[in-house]
Amino acid sequence: MQEFLIPAKPDLQAARESWLKMLARERRLSPETVEAYERDTRQFLHFLTGHCGGSPGISDIADLRPADLRGFLAARRAGGAGARTLGRGLAGIRSLLRFLERRGLVNAAGAAALRAPRQPKSLPKPLTASDAKHVVSVEGQLAEQPWIAARNAAVLTLLYGSGLRISEALGLSGADLSSPDETVLRVTGKGGKTRLVPVLPIALRAIAQYRRLCPYHLDPKGLLFRGARGGPLNPAIVQRDMAKLRSALNLPDTATPHALRHSFATHLLGRGGDLRTIQELLGHASLSTTQIYTGVDTARLLEIYEAAHPRA
Repeated sequence: MQEFLIPAKPDLQAARESWLKMLARERRLSPETVEAYERDTRQFLHFLTGHCGGSPGISDIADLRPADLRGFLAARRAGGAGARTLGRGLAGIRSLLRFLERRGLVNAAGAAALRAPRQPKSLPKPLTASDAKHVVSVEGQLAEQPWIAARNAAVLTLLYGSGLRISEALGLSGADLSSPDETVLRVTGKGGKTRLVPVLPIALRAIAQYRRLCPYHLDPKGLLFRGARGGPLNPAIVQRDMAKLRSALNLPDTATPHALRHSFATHLLGRGGDLRTIQELLGHASLSTTQIYTGVDTARLLEIYEAAHPRA
């Protein structure tokens, strides 16, 4: 974070750095979330430099008004930022101000009084069960090298069969799922939280086939999934191969690796899965996050109704 020029006085720079470290070490937020908050607050400090006529210090933000924050959000919106980006930016600023308020340095009431931008309602776009089966099959992979085809099939099967995030799948070690008798996997997700997820026999077979074909030694303490040269498998490689696959299968652009996780939840719910159980399997902190899949299922039912009912 030090490589960026932070337009702030030393006292605010130091306090902001302490806040970012607290987010990572004590709150255990993911590196991506901390990076986003760093970027959002840095943009806010750039805005305040022009707004206040100089680099701001703690005394300059001690009594921020809602109007000051609305000015920042308006400037970001004019620059093309959407509602989700603005909402996350405001959340980061509020978090920083609450951190400073607990130390008696500022009053965060102005930020708390400002209503966050209304977020657009967008439903996850899962694959159909048939398309998901094609995507995760080793026969459907387009990689020329058999071991890479087996690797891709194993990764995608974990996303669809166990609802893993791609980062969770690629973070597995060589010791994970090394026995054909294992049926449950302990996963470390966002914020360092762990959960137990079931592993289907088809996923175990896919991983076993990958292990047999992989030309590299899979050390129990090293990563399970390897790149073409033996290093860690980059998520971008999986996303690139998935893009080729969806092109070959004539699938929409929404058919991404993460869409397989959406498919996992949607298909479970459609078969009578309990929402609370699906929440636990996905590792969602709040049930409200999981409830979005009820909208997906309802939307699909309405589509079927409108297509099939003679009076629709």
